[in-house]
Amino acid sequence: MSIFDLTGKTAVVVGGTSGIGYALALGLARAGADVVASSRGAEQVAAAAAALRALGRRTLSIPSDVTDRGSLLALRDGVLAEFGKVDILVNCAGITRRAPTLDFPETDWNRILETNLTGTLRACQVFGEPMLERGYGRIVNIASLSTFVAFYEVAAYAASKAAVGSLTRSLAVEWSRRGVLVNAIAPGVFRTDLNASLLDSTGRGQEILLRTPIGRFGRTEELVGAAIYLASDAASFVAGEILTVDGGYLASGVNQ
Repeated sequence: MSIFDLTGKTAVVVGGTSGIGYALALGLARAGADVVASSRGAEQVAAAAAALRALGRRTLSIPSDVTDRGSLLALRDGVLAEFGKVDILVNCAGITRRAPTLDFPETDWNRILETNLTGTLRACQVFGEPMLERGYGRIVNIASLSTFVAFYEVAAYAASKAAVGSLTRSLAVEWSRRGVLVNAIAPGVFRTDLNASLLDSTGRGQEILLRTPIGRFGRTEELVGAAIYLASDAASFVAGEILTVDGGYLASGVNQ
């Protein structure tokens, strides 16, 4: 059996019904795991579950909202009732808004941090509890290039993702000796249905492309290998790591 094989593992992907989260849910399933992909939208959850079943994996259709601890508890308890354990948690839920920081509404600031940072904490607490009791778990948080560098007029998002990186390290320090390894992936810029027009037809997209040495935007499936690695026994001595998958963006100085 390969050290990257996830056969027999149970994974929960919070925010796993669209974009990066959906790609990771399918990727973990193809690596052998039974996967539960959850988000706020019941229809999206049902569609993701159908896709996972089509891959021959067991799954459940349970919506959740990271701003509602009760919904995360219901998701956890449903997974434990069906599978008896949770081996892998991937935290993908996130929101953003672009606006000048000087007069950025405090309500929007709080909403972004509540989802991206506190929502990640909630999921780690809720699913970390049975992992710690069992003495085994793999948690993969989704960080960002904004964990390391600033992007124009997205201060709330950047602050939240910098904090996700810090939270990842803090949990690794606290939980690693108890068998629960917490790491993160920092994606570069990946084209999705939501950002395709921005990337393809604005100066912002052109600047990002210029600063990406590989010379193109990422495809969401290109994050799957990193997630499988961190979720697998291949990463049994990896904790508190933020694995960047960015086409060389953070290494970039002058590209021409």
